[in-house]
Amino acid sequence: MRERLDCAVLSTPCCFDWLGPWLGPHAAGKLQLHPLDGCNATVDSVESARLLAASSMRLRRYDACLIPVNESNLAWARTSLSMAKGALHTPVVALVRNLKAAALDDLHTLGLADFVRDPLCIEELRARIERLLDGNRYLASPPAATSSISENRANYTRMAGLAGPLTQEALCATILDRSGTELEAFAIASASRCATTRESFRAAKSQVIERFERAYITAALGRHSGNIAMAARAAQKHRRAFWALMRKHDIDAAPFRAEAVPNHPGDG
Repeated sequence: MRERLDCAVLSTPCCFDWLGPWLGPHAAGKLQLHPLDGCNATVDSVESARLLAASSMRLRRYDACLIPVNESNLAWARTSLSMAKGALHTPVVALVRNLKAAALDDLHTLGLADFVRDPLCIEELRARIERLLDGNRYLASPPAATSSISENRANYTRMAGLAGPLTQEALCATILDRSGTELEAFAIASASRCATTRESFRAAKSQVIERFERAYITAALGRHSGNIAMAARAAQKHRRAFWALMRKHDIDAAPFRAEAVPNHPGDG
């Protein structure tokens, strides 16, 4: 673990009120959040969207770049990441507020290395940056398609430290703690493996999605002690849709409640 991490912050005015108080030193100086001087980003300026790419050299001084993203500046974040793709050597982490899963997937596709949710947990941010740096999970310049698949497959096997079917089980058991890059590597590894079998594209895709859904729903219920409403809210899914997935995979919330809080005589 590094003695100190320095994280640059590139923000827009719509996020200043909830990000501003976090600027400065944290964890006894082990994590420093620095505003990126001279970068006054606005959501309605094309020049502002170029700031991330234009700051690539300055960002080399930092371990990571944090960008706060909500519904108001989502378009700016998308454009900024798109323009900076292939130019950055510093991982970009988003501090997100009220974003749906589809928006997060889009940001990852455009080059986002990882994200944390608001309200910010400093220890989580520090841990995620450490994992990005230690595992070399951020690629500034995506390689050709063929080498990308093989490298990501190798990266996933190395990350998990396992091979074969156990690799999938290891990921499923810790799926809520995995970064977007790790999940992408897992998807690539699974697709690459299925392509060498006699399974059809449709059957292979269905199998991977089914495993992911079952693992995610189970992990979410476990984290929230079987509280379906809280698990659905954390997953950013409507409660009915979350319940439908539980029925689809025959998952019962009751065992998670029993494990979390033992019943005592006299409890109401």
